[in-house]
Amino acid sequence: MASLSNRLAQIIAYKREEVAALRQARTLASLEAEAADAAPARGFAAAMLRIARTDGNALICEVKRKSPSAGEINTTRTPTDAARAYEAGGAACISVLTDGPSFGGSLADLQEVRAAVTLPVLRKDFMVDPIQVVESRAAGADAILIILAALSDAQAQEIHQAAVGYGLSVLLEAHNESELQRALDIPSPLVGVNNRDLRAFTTDLAVTERLSGMVPRDKLLISESGLKAPGDAARLRACGARGFLIGETVMRADDPAAAVRAFVEAR
Repeated sequence: MASLSNRLAQIIAYKREEVAALRQARTLASLEAEAADAAPARGFAAAMLRIARTDGNALICEVKRKSPSAGEINTTRTPTDAARAYEAGGAACISVLTDGPSFGGSLADLQEVRAAVTLPVLRKDFMVDPIQVVESRAAGADAILIILAALSDAQAQEIHQAAVGYGLSVLLEAHNESELQRALDIPSPLVGVNNRDLRAFTTDLAVTERLSGMVPRDKLLISESGLKAPGDAARLRACGARGFLIGETVMRADDPAAAVRAFVEAR
């Protein structure tokens, strides 16, 4: 695991505090019981792969209130309104930021979104402990995110195994060659390349282009962050990307359904 940026290190530190608080507040057995009672997972990876295998654009559209780099993104559109618009526009899946301190999200946002749409829903948060996987399934999540920059290989494998055990899909996230190589050792078909520099917080689509050749054909390359217009999706299709995670652009759009549709149709 490479050295963390200061911001990511701060987030991971308070995530570990949140995990400690969760273990104080809840027993693992009670969370497991809730996870067992949750509605079946909707098949996040299957939804993405079904579109990608027909040469379509498989979009993960994000419910995102704010971020450290962008500040407040949209304070008037509710998570459910955003998610319904994404579904109407043809998104494959929905991502919900559930981190509170840095992104203004919550598990309640995820639960509301999943009840409002029929699409699979990703809990986008910083996973540092398998108990968060159980918590995610109990809240109704269909998938989780594993950020390679935040975890050792052993931690990433442990969290992935826990997710598979609960029927959750896993989106692996890498920022550079070394993280991507580590991601490819984990048997999830969803490989995300984040175009955001964790230190400067700038985005560059060339990151996906540079790393795309490392992703084997049996994996779905998903480009994350920095897509501002449908032409960006068309550009990234040229290097093999068929999955796209888009947040700020569609959250800010006056007509989010139309904005999503334009990305879906980009060629």
